[in-house]
Amino acid sequence: MARYKIILAYDGTGLFGSQRQATARTAQSELEKALRRLGWQEKSVLLAGRTDSGVHASGQVAAFDLQWKHEPVELVRALNSNLPPEMAVSAAQIVPDDFHPRFDAASRRYCYRLYCQPVRDPLRERYAWRQWPNPEAVALMDAARLIIGKHDFAAFGTPPRPGNSSVRTVIKAEWHNLDDEWTFEIQADAFLYHMVRRLVFVQVAVGQGKFAAQVIAEMLAGRPGLIPAGLAPANGLTLVEVTYPE
Repeated sequence: MARYKIILAYDGTGLFGSQRQATARTAQSELEKALRRLGWQEKSVLLAGRTDSGVHASGQVAAFDLQWKHEPVELVRALNSNLPPEMAVSAAQIVPDDFHPRFDAASRRYCYRLYCQPVRDPLRERYAWRQWPNPEAVALMDAARLIIGKHDFAAFGTPPRPGNSSVRTVIKAEWHNLDDEWTFEIQADAFLYHMVRRLVFVQVAVGQGKFAAQVIAEMLAGRPGLIPAGLAPANGLTLVEVTYPE
């Protein structure tokens, strides 16, 4: 018996998030179904982070204990043969028995995609949030810079457990533009529920001239009533990477 760490990708459109639910299809439940076909008999796999219904992943990390007599590359092939089409494993490796993908993580990195057109584009709607008018580049950049650092993000999300700290350290927050598409890249030690989607919603409002960038600093200082409650849609968000100490 060994503990395996895998990198998991999934299209979240038809999944009700990452964590197992009683009756709905989730990334965890589909992974556990595939593992059981390989002889896995444990109660639950471990995941690096929770993704909401409709959110995608290219770098989700899962861990589980399995009696496997072959090389890790064969485990990748076996899992992919048993997973549904919207899911795939890209890598597998043996890790120490006490490895935990969530508690051992040093940081997580997400990307959020949006495109700017007055009319919807059916070929992009699945993975990006359509916005119009186009946000102003300088305003987006100014807004992102205010997010970097250690702050109380209570105005942007809720902790995993009631009463837990809402302080998080953002290592990176950047907007990148190509033609009519924008990508927001953010990396932090951990995230609150809905934190990235709320941050995107507020920054886009700033970029469209509805509020000054300084409103983000005021929200981080505990004055959250300036911008109406709202979230960017789940379909634009992807969990890209989970990092671990060397």
